[in-house]
Amino acid sequence: MMQEKIEKKVLERFPEALYRSVDNESHGHQVPQGSETHFKVCVVDAAFEGMNRVRRHQLIYQLLAEELTQGVHALALHLHTPQEWQGQAPQSPPCQHAR
Repeated sequence: MMQEKIEKKVLERFPEALYRSVDNESHGHQVPQGSETHFKVCVVDAAFEGMNRVRRHQLIYQLLAEELTQGVHALALHLHTPQEWQGQAPQSPPCQHAR
């Protein structure tokens, strides 16, 4: 399962994270039922200190490079330091092409 692969990699890379979640949001898009193509990844970790938003995203894209070539179509990334964390990841907007 793609979600499990992503969760494992995120856990291994950020074992001390204050918060982390990987949500399969494929059901909200125009894809076959049971797809694992759209994910929201939220990580709150001190490792992001001193990194701008672009560098944080690059780090996750590098971490998940294999998954991005194996069917993951979209990643919504919410990457925060503990000081930036507001307690929850924002809701993803609905897909305009959802079923």
